[in-house]
Amino acid sequence: MIRDLSRTVQAALSRAQRAAARHPGKLVGALASVLLGGTGLSFAVAHLPNDTEPVAVRHVVESVQAQQPSSQSEALDAQALRLYRSEITRGTDTADTLLRRLGIFDPQAAAFLRSDAQVMQNLLGRGGRNVTAEASANNALIKLQARWSLDSDGMFKRLTVEQGAHGFVSRVETLPLSASSRLASGHINSSLFAATDSARVPDSIAVQLAEIFSGDIDFQRALRKGDRFTVVYETLEGDGEPLRAGRVLSAEFVNAGKTYQAMLYQEPGATNATAAGSAAAHAQTKGAYYTLAGESLRRAFLASPLEFSRITSGFQMRFHPILKLWKAHLGVDYAATTGTPVRSVGDGVVEFAGVQTGFGNVVMLRHANHVETVYAHLSRINVKLGQNISQGQNIGLVGATGWATGPHLHFEFRINGVHHDPQTIARRSDSRPVAAAYRGLFNQAAAQVRDQLSAAAQMQTGSVE
Repeated sequence: MIRDLSRTVQAALSRAQRAAARHPGKLVGALASVLLGGTGLSFAVAHLPNDTEPVAVRHVVESVQAQQPSSQSEALDAQALRLYRSEITRGTDTADTLLRRLGIFDPQAAAFLRSDAQVMQNLLGRGGRNVTAEASANNALIKLQARWSLDSDGMFKRLTVEQGAHGFVSRVETLPLSASSRLASGHINSSLFAATDSARVPDSIAVQLAEIFSGDIDFQRALRKGDRFTVVYETLEGDGEPLRAGRVLSAEFVNAGKTYQAMLYQEPGATNATAAGSAAAHAQTKGAYYTLAGESLRRAFLASPLEFSRITSGFQMRFHPILKLWKAHLGVDYAATTGTPVRSVGDGVVEFAGVQTGFGNVVMLRHANHVETVYAHLSRINVKLGQNISQGQNIGLVGATGWATGPHLHFEFRINGVHHDPQTIARRSDSRPVAAAYRGLFNQAAAQVRDQLSAAAQMQTGSVE
């Protein structure tokens, strides 16, 4: 057997030598592996081609057409840098100051803004309006849009100024608002409005909070340091931009350790036909506020005839600033600028609308149960004798007519001709519970609100700690 193995190895070596002789340019790779440890033998030889063998060459020809310089320039222009900026208009804005704040330096655009009737009417000199501008890389105006909402009809207006084929053009459109909800919370350190300002809650929401809980909490005298609030409220948006606050949806207020809760609820079947979920539907479907146990928080009278104000003179004896003698002040004076809207504190009928000595321009409303309210020193009267008035309806504007040392509203509350402290009127309630037929639906909604307010309170506690 050993003799056979030797002959096999010698034959393999001879074949390798002959292959090397035939291919002198490149040594043939030969791999021989002899497995010793038995009777097996394994080997392999790799054959490589001759370097002198011809290699096939293939020529490929492609025609390439270069783009014209003009088309390349247009393509680059299409990809040009666009700059976007936002601002809030000011009452003192001119075309130049507004564009400068937006970082735009475009004399042609400024000249158009100064001359366009729609821009002059709706933008320049109008404070508090959201403005967005699109500018080119060299800070020239491409498009400017302003959005605002002044009414409660669920709509907003949009002014657009943009570069057209023959220069700038403008247009004004009326579009529906969209509603979203926001949550905020805070602690009382000095006053409700200081706390809501710190929590970035709009003043209109703070006023609604005070009105919702005014039957239980005296916000002028009963607030304590450490009191806290949580509120979920609507934000009304146009093109995704928040334009104004809507209604309080739910709220919690902890005063002197006692918790008060409220939620907005609309009984089924009382909604408007407007599409559900739209801001217009929200504006037209007011609903009412209830405790989470289902008791109505609706009051016969609002806490104040002004949405946002401070009391400068209460229901008490005072030294009269004009008569220069001590005299009973039979109402409440609210500080406000001329032109501030005045609203009716309750449903009623206009009993008097005109001028009286001392009161100046005055409106007197007759309410149920022999109640009368008086709104004096108005700069303008917006109602007529005998007109039916709803709670919260605008009846005039703050002024300084009659015996007044400055613009303010003098407000009186009378029952059977006898003057009463207006600061107590909000506690007169005409509440009724949720109808028994809707109690199940209400309880489901109340459970969701309770969980939401609880989670919000825990988030607030965590952030404070």
